[in-house]
Amino acid sequence: MAKKIESLQDIKSAAVVAETEVKAASVRKPVKDKFGRSYATGKRKDAVARVWIKPGHGNITVNDKTIDEYFARPVLKMVINQPFVITNRENEFDVVCTVKGGGLSGQAGAIKHGISKALNDYEPELRSVLKQAGFLTRDDRVVERKKYGKAKARRSYQFSKR
Repeated sequence: MAKKIESLQDIKSAAVVAETEVKAASVRKPVKDKFGRSYATGKRKDAVARVWIKPGHGNITVNDKTIDEYFARPVLKMVINQPFVITNRENEFDVVCTVKGGGLSGQAGAIKHGISKALNDYEPELRSVLKQAGFLTRDDRVVERKKYGKAKARRSYQFSKR
């Protein structure tokens, strides 16, 4: 009887060891290149942004221009800074990004998505905050295509009785 209890203890201890190994394996590690930067691609509507973040003073460069030159509207600047605000990392990272396609609003959303993903790679412990805010999920809403026989995607031409 004592032999079975010892074997149960052995099984329980082995289970505990396996559980801790699984937890250790599931802990994410930071992903950085040889320059200490993290890279991510962000997308929104038709815009695609390639984003690099590194420790710095909060400078954001978009297509070789400052954020003030590229985005004139304060709302777009606010959208881009949301990942830093929600994680309390304002003015801690320099951002360099290139963005193509879409309009300014879509480009700002793409940069926000890219910054969030790059922050997640740089500091994996921020994942829960970013995920809860919905910044890691790609917003897949796009403009519906125009159909033939219609004025726009769904709008019909004006009806004329005569």
